[in-house]
Amino acid sequence: MLAPRLHSLLDEGHAPYTEIRHPRTLTAVETAAAAHVDRMLFAKSVVVRIDGKLALVVLPAGNRVDLTRLSRALGEAPVELASEDEFRGAFPDCELGAMPPFGHLYGMPVYVDSRLAQQPEIAFNAGTHTDAVRMPYTEFERLAEPELLWLAHVM
Repeated sequence: MLAPRLHSLLDEGHAPYTEIRHPRTLTAVETAAAAHVDRMLFAKSVVVRIDGKLALVVLPAGNRVDLTRLSRALGEAPVELASEDEFRGAFPDCELGAMPPFGHLYGMPVYVDSRLAQQPEIAFNAGTHTDAVRMPYTEFERLAEPELLWLAHVM
């Protein structure tokens, strides 16, 4: 089942998408494998603090956020990973760690690693640890209106 805010956004935005049910997973790499999606196409959402405010960084499942690179791209703003306790209540219709990459639904800016923009499609958590969505990248970008940056390095 899709998170209610995500479901409304996709349907009201008339975006083409496919729901993917999969066995319960906890990491983005596990989810990509369970959903039969290449991990370069599976977008994971990482919550960070930029100047003390929560933001969403979206990058391929097999990569990790380069906080120094993100800070430089944002004019040397202080950037840190947010703890689960800090964002536990920020995604009220999602399971912890399964939030979709649409930060504006939750009052947060979204920064997307430019490698995802090169993909024809992306997939991502849909608010639970058993549901994902697959859609054209261009549709994701239209709805999420992210800022594109080179944010990650391969793990």
